[in-house]
Amino acid sequence: MTTHPSLTPDRLQAAFWLAVALACAWLLSVLGPILTPFMLAGILAYIWNPVVDRLQRLGLPRMLGVIAVLLAMIGLVAVLALILLPLLVEEANLLVARLPDALALANEKLLPWLRQNFGIRLKLDPASIKKIIGDNMDAVQVVLEKLYLSAKVGGGALLAFAVMLVLVPVAMFYLLLDWGTLLERTSQLIPRRWHGKIVELAGAVDAVLSEYLRGQVLVMVILAVYYSLALWIAGLPSAVSVGVLTGMLIFIPYLGYATGLLLALLVAALQFQGMSPIVAVLIVFGIGQVLESFVLTPFLVGDRIGLHPLAVIFALMAFGQLFGFFGVLLALPASAALLVGLRELRRQYVGSGFYQGPPA
Repeated sequence: MTTHPSLTPDRLQAAFWLAVALACAWLLSVLGPILTPFMLAGILAYIWNPVVDRLQRLGLPRMLGVIAVLLAMIGLVAVLALILLPLLVEEANLLVARLPDALALANEKLLPWLRQNFGIRLKLDPASIKKIIGDNMDAVQVVLEKLYLSAKVGGGALLAFAVMLVLVPVAMFYLLLDWGTLLERTSQLIPRRWHGKIVELAGAVDAVLSEYLRGQVLVMVILAVYYSLALWIAGLPSAVSVGVLTGMLIFIPYLGYATGLLLALLVAALQFQGMSPIVAVLIVFGIGQVLESFVLTPFLVGDRIGLHPLAVIFALMAFGQLFGFFGVLLALPASAALLVGLRELRRQYVGSGFYQGPPA
């Protein structure tokens, strides 16, 4: 039996390893939710590894440096939780306390406007609400069933989140402890013919990610301080909590800003002091958006990633679909790494004979 002339051993090996790579990519897409905590641990280990290296150079054993970094990170998360949880509790209690006033305001202002402009006749009081529920009991039962199913799903998500809170620090501990060894072993697995180029690309990815993460952290801190001070000057209750939360969520493009704005508007609306608090919040967030887009991000983050806004939205949706909520958090850093590879692929394509070949 003779082998086809085109099926040389090198080509057979290339086809085999290509099939292995495709199988690994498929497996990653299937196991996305399971891999999420490990991906998050890897990103956090990458961020904190320079700190551990610095502590090690100062004479601290690496294990003690890793433990110190983990304790510092856990302490930071605890401080943020202590800042934000009182905000949620306070606003929930305020919403319950102000609900009768809200119903009275709706009866006085909103419902006459609905009746005059759309012919909708409603009355929001306990007797009327009870009658509406009784007349639409079938629809209410459907809604309750959906809420029950959502609660079950939410309970599962809460359990998964609790498992992640335990798993991420454990995975991060071992990654930080063996970071150098893992990099060396990964380097040894790279085919020798591509080793130099892949190491060069890895260095470019590291440079992009390092600058992006450092700049993004500075942007988050500056915006957290700005929103806290500006909302406090505007007289918004829980200004520090709302400001810190908004600054931290800026890491998630568009979604973070929108979440902070909606929360601030809710807090302002619950004051029942007319439009003044709401207008103040809109002004504060408008200035904050200008400050972020035209001053902080260009100077502190720069154009190192260079993603088009549509590409940013696609990256958020794609990584969110693959890895859930934390995929949204990792979308831009991962896209920055992919962008380096795409730039190199484009350079190879433009320099290839296929692109530059003679016209047909």
